[in-house]
Amino acid sequence: MKSPKVILAIVAVIAVVGFGAYTLSQNFSTSGSMMQKTTQESMEKKEGEAIMKKTDDKMMADSRYVEYSKTALEKAAANRRVLFFYASWCPTCRPADANFKENISKIPEDVTVIRVNYNDPETDQEEKDLAKEYGITYQHTFVQIDDKGKEVTKWNGGQINDLLSNIK
Repeated sequence: MKSPKVILAIVAVIAVVGFGAYTLSQNFSTSGSMMQKTTQESMEKKEGEAIMKKTDDKMMADSRYVEYSKTALEKAAANRRVLFFYASWCPTCRPADANFKENISKIPEDVTVIRVNYNDPETDQEEKDLAKEYGITYQHTFVQIDDKGKEVTKWNGGQINDLLSNIK
């Protein structure tokens, strides 16, 4: 018959291995559910951002504050047009952008503010050419143009109140 010390050692080894297996299975279970929760949260965040982007795009497309395109510029030719040279990384442009979106109703009906990407990853060649045409050297610059595209006035910085006080 085996000695009590050997039996005790075998029981201790089984207990340690069993405890280790249990702990390991709990960690996998927790990390699996955490991973699933993180993945679900990430998907929900992306869906929310997509809805916000769609809402922002619709809001800009249906209003007096629009993103630059040659078509948008041409469609607004009957209005007083203001080019807002915007950069996504600019700490003063982002609040101005939000301010214009929040205060669209304050923009006069005969004014169209056109947000032109300037010197950021979204800037295309047309926007670069437009910046060059109007002598834009930095973001958060506004240029009011007439129906022929000639500069009426130019200023730097501001939000809705500055826009209203500078347009002619």
